[in-house]
Amino acid sequence: MEYLGLFIELLFLAMGVYVYLFSIGRLRSGDKKVQERAEEFRRRNARWMRVAALLLIALMAVNIYLHVVQLFGGG
Repeated sequence: MEYLGLFIELLFLAMGVYVYLFSIGRLRSGDKKVQERAEEFRRRNARWMRVAALLLIALMAVNIYLHVVQLFGGG
């Protein structure tokens, strides 16, 4: 069960990285229409998405560190 929690924390970390990359415009779509809609959404919401993604990344990094220490640190 501990490994499942660690896996879920890694998924949330990946989600934070994905949202951050989207918010700074690093992710692109092959479809021009989809890309235009994504760019418009990003322009309207980039500020709060960037802050939320950085907070999620920081929180998950600390959680993963503490989880790994608990699993393998013997404490």
